[in-house]
Amino acid sequence: MSSFSELRSELACLERAFPKTHSRFRVISAGVDGGVFQFVDGSAKFDLHCTLSDGYPFSPPVWFAEADDSVLEAVLERVSETRSQSCLVTAMVEVLLTELCSRRNVSPPDETGSLIHDARQACSSVSAGATASSAVSSLADDDDDDDEEMDFGGEDEEEDDEDEDIGFDTVDAALETDSAAGDSGCGMEAEDRAVLERVRLNTMHDYSRGAVAGSVSASDRLMKELRDVYRSDSYKRGIYTCDLVNDSLYDWSVKLYKVDEDSPLFSDLKQLSEKEGFAYIEMHISFRDSFPSTPPFVRIVRPIVEGGYVLSGGAICMELLTPQGWSIAYSVESVIMQIAATLVKGKARIPSGSRPNSYSMHRAQQSFRALVEIHEKNGWFTPPLKDG
Repeated sequence: MSSFSELRSELACLERAFPKTHSRFRVISAGVDGGVFQFVDGSAKFDLHCTLSDGYPFSPPVWFAEADDSVLEAVLERVSETRSQSCLVTAMVEVLLTELCSRRNVSPPDETGSLIHDARQACSSVSAGATASSAVSSLADDDDDDDEEMDFGGEDEEEDDEDEDIGFDTVDAALETDSAAGDSGCGMEAEDRAVLERVRLNTMHDYSRGAVAGSVSASDRLMKELRDVYRSDSYKRGIYTCDLVNDSLYDWSVKLYKVDEDSPLFSDLKQLSEKEGFAYIEMHISFRDSFPSTPPFVRIVRPIVEGGYVLSGGAICMELLTPQGWSIAYSVESVIMQIAATLVKGKARIPSGSRPNSYSMHRAQQSFRALVEIHEKNGWFTPPLKDG
């Protein structure tokens, strides 16, 4: 976590405002990994789950509900949209409460209005205390250093320079090589090189300000993965395209344009182009700051796909996307191509008349989480060779 103390202050603020006896909203449990909240509307009670990653508050919390309720689904979608404004749990709870109360025609709790202010005050107090403590510790360290060593130049400065280098050496070398070689051969297109360079500079700038989402190791690996995608034959042949969402290394938008021409899915994509004006399957790939030790989360955004091992919400049933089946050696390029093959193998179809944007993030996460739990208990079934 970016700051355990500040997170605990946020959670303590929520627990004070909404105890388990509150008539409208309750904090059932809360910890550094997330919490369970409960919305009360008369006799109806709805449990809402919040999961926090190691990158919080730069990585937004993930919200989901176990109940199959259209109002809850719409509200959680609205909450997920606030991540561009604030990833703080308290800010999201405020939006959550406001939206739920509005859609159910009930008055929001009085505590809602002061929620963010109280949380920020608490976090500021924690930060101030931590800063003061750090300053005292720093002074003590300086005194110790003065006693032990008076030479502050030379090697120390070189070590500081090394600390500021967050990696990307392989990518830098590739950019220089491709720039000298031009766009032909194994190089990248100019616009793809420009994306890599922009992201590299932005990431290094964010690290220097201490405001980066993710980790050094994950960012370094993802830069190399993106470079390899840009240089891959399948990307150059237009089998798929790849774009970063808001220039974030941790959020990729992949559009699959080409599948096996003998498959029903190929015909469905042609019909989709005539009816909806686009002929691709759009996927969203999100990475945690523990990548590549943990797998990415992949979901289909549009269109609706039936079969092909696609779960409700757009998540994909594939062992290699689970903690049990994932390997640090897998590349993002291979994952994309394996998903394309799995869709065809599973006889995926695009039903006519389906809404193109009716998948949701929290439903995909919920169904995938259930999938992982089932296979953790029962293992994975490998079909006979004759079945593919």
